[in-house]
Amino acid sequence: MSDFFDGGVEAAAGLAVYGAQTVDASAAASTRAALVGAGVPGLLAQKDPTLWGPDAEAEAKIRLGWLDTFRRSRELLPQLAELRAELGDLDHVVLAGMGGSSLAPEVISRTMGKPVTVLDTTDPGQVSAALGDRLDRTVVVVASKSGGTVETDSHRRAYWQAFLDAGLSEAEAGRRFVVVTDPGSPLATTAEEMGAFVVLADPQVGGRYSALTAFGLVPSALAGVDVAELLDQAEALSPALGGDKDNPGLALGAALGAAATTGRDKVALVSDGTGIEGLGDWIEQLIAESTGKDGVGILPVVVEAPDSPGVDGPDVLTVTVGGASEPGTVPGGGVRPDLAVNGPLGAQFLVWEYATAIAGRVLDIDPFNQPNVTESKENTKRILAAGPPSESPAFAEAAIEVYGPDGVPGGLAGALRWLIDRVDADGYLAVMAYLDRFGDADAAAVRPLLATAAGRPVTFGWGPRFLHSTGQYHKGGPQVGAFLQITGAVTDDLPVPGRPYTFGELQAAQAAGDREALAGRGRPLLRLHLTDRTAGVAQLLDTIRNLPG
Repeated sequence: MSDFFDGGVEAAAGLAVYGAQTVDASAAASTRAALVGAGVPGLLAQKDPTLWGPDAEAEAKIRLGWLDTFRRSRELLPQLAELRAELGDLDHVVLAGMGGSSLAPEVISRTMGKPVTVLDTTDPGQVSAALGDRLDRTVVVVASKSGGTVETDSHRRAYWQAFLDAGLSEAEAGRRFVVVTDPGSPLATTAEEMGAFVVLADPQVGGRYSALTAFGLVPSALAGVDVAELLDQAEALSPALGGDKDNPGLALGAALGAAATTGRDKVALVSDGTGIEGLGDWIEQLIAESTGKDGVGILPVVVEAPDSPGVDGPDVLTVTVGGASEPGTVPGGGVRPDLAVNGPLGAQFLVWEYATAIAGRVLDIDPFNQPNVTESKENTKRILAAGPPSESPAFAEAAIEVYGPDGVPGGLAGALRWLIDRVDADGYLAVMAYLDRFGDADAAAVRPLLATAAGRPVTFGWGPRFLHSTGQYHKGGPQVGAFLQITGAVTDDLPVPGRPYTFGELQAAQAAGDREALAGRGRPLLRLHLTDRTAGVAQLLDTIRNLPG
């Protein structure tokens, strides 16, 4: 498929970007030429913190370690080999982490065929299922950069209690945990008190840029992945990133920036089926949280296949990603992409991080902060302390209660059409499902159905997972979103040991806190509460399929 791209190819170390020249040429003036003229590629490779302006300089000074963290990460390899040997028969790796602490290792483990159970939820059903799976063979990797992530702390508490209930002593339970965190974090202190194994991460790398640090490598290595290969791939690409030519990171970043500043500020991400699994979810967090602020940003939209609804549009840049040296073949009826990024996984991580930093320069934002992420967190804390807000549904229909502002029409179909009609010509619809992403997996099918009905980009995120990803864009990016929140009844709740709330109450507070943050911005918001999850999901899908035009 490489001959589809009139814009040629820019490649180094087995990583190739196709089509970037054509995208750059679509702007009135070359974005790439401007970047080269300002010396940006070389300055970025040298970790110049001034590239994003004076307001971002302090943050950038302590957040550019990702450019060469693959070198420092090699120091972890002997420690990881020893740790894996010491854990012995504990071959079921559970990763408790959110956002940047879980997305990269999930991609690595899926791509390499070495399963890891990723726990990035507060849904009590999903947490209970994980606790009941091979506990006698389980090692839990607790990963949090700050050390204060409420979801991850709750998972740690639940597993600690489960090990004690299974008859382990506290000393034995402690050796079932591997803690990954920054030096000096509260979690590092807790880990020492637990008697857990501790692996300290690179403090010069922010969470969403941490794929090739301990956060990405520890759970992957414990699951059996040869993580040295990932470091080799990134190191092979690195020399090209300081150059003005033959620099795929520059080509990709300039194309993303050129598209975003000329009306294509949504990026449809689709796998081309050539060997990398789930990379779009990792790129989604990287781009959304890095660029979605100060009223601007690039909205990543992860789509299921090249022929899925929403894969293209007048304001959409279509990008395929894959592990083969050339892009995969577009199926009949599929959309030909604007860009294709192909190459080994370790190089993919580095090139997207570099390109995102470049796009941040083009957009004139700080790609290393996340100023709006804490808002929903603070709302959640307040709701947990004071109790949930009093809310009554506008109406109920079969297994679904509908909550919305005054004026929402009766009937589920009418309410959905009301929301769709409020998606602006340059807007998007975000589906936020506070459900079990395995037990309620069918809910994800609402994304392509709504994309067909709306004719606009539609994103889908599992809550609270998306709060550490697209949640920043929702609140800090262009205020053109409409929002559909889906919650579900909890039939078997689960306590959070040592806390005055359950997982179900925490999940409900997170959903309510995010609703408050979005409603406070005056954005269209509809909440659907499934009183029976299985029946409610089926009812919702059927209703969307039959929506009148």
